[in-house]
Amino acid sequence: MNALAPSLQAELLVPGQPGQGPALILSAPISFWGGIDPKSGRIIDVRHPECGQSVAGSVLFLPGTIGSSSASAVLMELVHGGHAPAALVLHEPDAILLLGLIVAREMGWDTPVAVRLDRSRFASFAGRDVTIDAEGRLGC
Repeated sequence: MNALAPSLQAELLVPGQPGQGPALILSAPISFWGGIDPKSGRIIDVRHPECGQSVAGSVLFLPGTIGSSSASAVLMELVHGGHAPAALVLHEPDAILLLGLIVAREMGWDTPVAVRLDRSRFASFAGRDVTIDAEGRLGC
């Protein structure tokens, strides 16, 4: 870690595997149902500013989610298919989305860690490879 890299303690929402990957900071909330292809991890909502980018293997910074009760199922498909983010960083916890991680973990699948961090901190991770440990500490 270099002296300029941010290091923060985030609130642990769902325990999981420590993660590392390039930061993908979404500029707008997204619906997992219809917004992300569960077979590839690619953002497929043509109205979303980050359409075409992949969440697979990224540290995904979510400013918010757009509700769908199927978000948890899509996240479970991403985990099962190996296309899930390496970690999720949410501004606001989304119980339905996070349920997908909890159920996937109960099924014995390796799941990424999910944490809560104020959106104002997201920009400090732009363009960086981010690590998140099992206790919710973020670093670069």
